[in-house]
Amino acid sequence: MEDLMPLIKKHKAEKFILPCADILKKDIPEVLEKNNINFEKAILYRTVCSDLSDLADVNYDVLVFFSPAGIASLYENFPGFKQNDTRIAVFGATTAKAAENAGLEINIAAPKPEAPSMTMAIEQYIKKLSKK
Repeated sequence: MEDLMPLIKKHKAEKFILPCADILKKDIPEVLEKNNINFEKAILYRTVCSDLSDLADVNYDVLVFFSPAGIASLYENFPGFKQNDTRIAVFGATTAKAAENAGLEINIAAPKPEAPSMTMAIEQYIKKLSKK
């Protein structure tokens, strides 16, 4: 959003449409409001939880979450979910916060300077485990 603000400010007299999902990071509209930009949100899609009940008896080594909605989906589909030996990987601060609020232990987190992608974070985690 910061990269777009100089261009948006150039056309400050215009009214803007902010295409977004029903779940939107607060900082995007906050930046527009802070700069007195006239805009309207246009919700183009809604985030819904998929029915995963057919996977109730499947155990995974790692569950990877890229948004707080993924954490909500986990508990919507499996209300009694227990982490046990399943590792939890999260991407981004808001996803990490949602995982922590749900009582999950985060084993893998990205982005970080040494692991800007989830793939790199998982690879580093596996290498670290193999050294033990």
